[in-house]
Amino acid sequence: MTQIKDILIETNTWWKTPFTLDYKERDIYTHITKYLTLPHIIAFTGLRRVGKTTLMLKILHDHLDHGNPPHHIIYFSFDEFRTTPIRDILHEYEQLHQKNLNQDTYLLLLDEIQKLDHWEDQLKSIYDIYSKNIKIIITGSESLFIKKKSKETLAGRIFQFKINPLTFKEFLRFKEKTYTNIHLYKKELTHLFQEYLPTQGFPELVHITDQDIITKYIKESIIEKVIYRDIVQLYNIKDISILESLLHIFMENPGKIINLTDLGNDLLITRQTLSNYIRYLEESFLIRKLYNYSRNQRKTERKLKKYYPTILSPNLIYKKDTLSQSKAFESLLINQLNAEYFWRDPYKHEVDIIQPNDTPHPIEIKYGKIETKNLLTFMKKYHVTKGQIISSNQEQKITHENKHITITPAYKYLLQ
Repeated sequence: MTQIKDILIETNTWWKTPFTLDYKERDIYTHITKYLTLPHIIAFTGLRRVGKTTLMLKILHDHLDHGNPPHHIIYFSFDEFRTTPIRDILHEYEQLHQKNLNQDTYLLLLDEIQKLDHWEDQLKSIYDIYSKNIKIIITGSESLFIKKKSKETLAGRIFQFKINPLTFKEFLRFKEKTYTNIHLYKKELTHLFQEYLPTQGFPELVHITDQDIITKYIKESIIEKVIYRDIVQLYNIKDISILESLLHIFMENPGKIINLTDLGNDLLITRQTLSNYIRYLEESFLIRKLYNYSRNQRKTERKLKKYYPTILSPNLIYKKDTLSQSKAFESLLINQLNAEYFWRDPYKHEVDIIQPNDTPHPIEIKYGKIETKNLLTFMKKYHVTKGQIISSNQEQKITHENKHITITPAYKYLLQ
C-alpha cells in the first residue's frame, strides 16, 4: 500500500503545484466533451503513441479550469502495476486525503487499464457503486473490447472513442502553420504533406525529419511494443516470429488481397491459425481490413478482403522508386480516410475506396499517372455520376458521358 501511496503522490502533481499542459487542439476533443456530463465511463483506445493520455490530461486540465478542487482528481497508470486492484487505489486515496468517495464529486483517470487483470469486472463494480459522484476516464493501447466478456460486462455503462494519429490538418496545427487560403500555397502545402507522410501522424514525430530517428521510433516505440508486450499478454501465441513475418508481409505489400489457404501454406501454418493471427493484428490496430463493396451485405462478407498496415514501412517511405512511393502514398490515404471498402469485379477492375453512402462514392488514389477506366466502370455499374481521384499533385475535372470525376491533390483533399 505504501508503494501505491508514493505513486499517487508522485504522479498527481496537481495536488501540490499548479498543473500545466502543452496541448494542441485535436478535432475529436470537441466531440468527446459532449459526453463528459453523462455518468458513463469514457474509454480511449487506439495505437500506442497517438495521444490518448494527452487527451485524458486535457480533460483533467479543463476540469481544473472550471474550478474543481485539484485533490478531487485521481490519476493512476497500470503500466507497471498490473496486479493493483482499483479498490486499493481508491482506498489509499481516501486515507491520504481523509476523504469519503461517497461524498462530493471526483474525476478518476485510469491509464493503460487493459494491463490490469480482470479490469472489466473491477471497473463495473466501481461504476455501479460510485457512478453518481465519480466520472471515470480510461485508456487502453489495444482494443479494450476484443473479448466478448468485456462488452457484456460494461454494456450500457461506457462510451468508446478510437483515437487515431494526427490528420494532415492537425499536423499543420501542431506545426503552427496556418493558411487561410490554401489555393495560394500549393508549393508550401505540398512540401508540408511530404514532411507529414513519414511521421504518419504520430504527435512526437511532428518536428522530426531525420530518417534514422523516425525509423527507430516506429520500430521500437510502436511495432515491437505492440507485438512483444501487448499482443503477447493478450493472446497465447506459440511462435511470435510468424506474427512478425505476417506483419512484414502487410507492411511491405499494402493493399494485399489475402487468400488464407495459400498464405497459410506459405507460412507453414493452418488456415485457422493464420486467421487468428490476422485478427490479433487487426484488433491491436496494426492492420486495417477492407471489404469488397457490394450492395448485398452477404456477398461483401464472403468476398476476399484487402489488408493495409496502419503503420507504413520506412522501406516504402524512403525509397525513391515510384512503386514504393505509390504504395506509401496509397496506404497513408487509406488510413487517413478510415476506409472500410474497396471494389473489385471478376474482371479485375478495381477502385481503392468506396464510401457506402446512400449513393456510393468511389475514390481512386493515384500517385503518378491518372487513369479513369476502373472508376468509370464502377460508376456505370452502380449508376453513380460523381467520382474522385486523389493525386500527388494534379488537379482538374473530367466529364465523360455525364460522369464527373474530380482530381484533387492529396494535401488539398485532406484539408477540405
